[in-house]
Amino acid sequence: MSAIEELRATVKKLRAPDGCSWDREQTHDSLISCLIEECSEVIEAIEEKNDPLLEEELGDLLLSILMHAEIASETGRFDFDDVTRGINEKLIRRHPHVFGPDAGHMSTEEILVQWDQIKAEEKAAKGITEEPLFKDLPPRLPSLYYAAAVAKKFRKKHLPPVPSFDPKQLPDSSKAEMGKRLFELAALCDQNGWDPETLLRQHADKIRTESIGGH
Repeated sequence: MSAIEELRATVKKLRAPDGCSWDREQTHDSLISCLIEECSEVIEAIEEKNDPLLEEELGDLLLSILMHAEIASETGRFDFDDVTRGINEKLIRRHPHVFGPDAGHMSTEEILVQWDQIKAEEKAAKGITEEPLFKDLPPRLPSLYYAAAVAKKFRKKHLPPVPSFDPKQLPDSSKAEMGKRLFELAALCDQNGWDPETLLRQHADKIRTESIGGH
């Protein structure tokens, strides 16, 4: 039995009638906070360049995924095999330059354009001919990531607000200065008793809502 199969058997046992009462009580909803926490701890391990910790935290994140898959399998909706099969098929389908009959080298820019084209074709095959600008933005993103994702959508659709500069062309000193400014803004919010997370999310939501209303 492979390591992943052993782990799946362990999770199944934990969820069994004679398993762990805590694990048996969990639902998709109750595990949301665990999933967010595990993702945050993986990120922390990466930023600290701590390989032993990263190995451990990736295991915790994998456990969260297996728990969700096991919960779904108990009511016959899908299981872990369906999850892995689906993502594998998607990877192959969206990388014809690697797995297709005409596989060959493509630049990163060409790959991203191709990825969006394939996604559009997949949606068209499902009868989705047009979708809202922000449909695929995860609503639970931290507000700074969320605001950046909203801005990216505007940029890709050539809608304001579009930055007047290319971040890739910024020297490292300018990037450090931008980090300093962001910190100063967070500190200013703290001094005034404001929650910067909420303020930024509210503004990003406002821009997003106005854009949806106008398009």
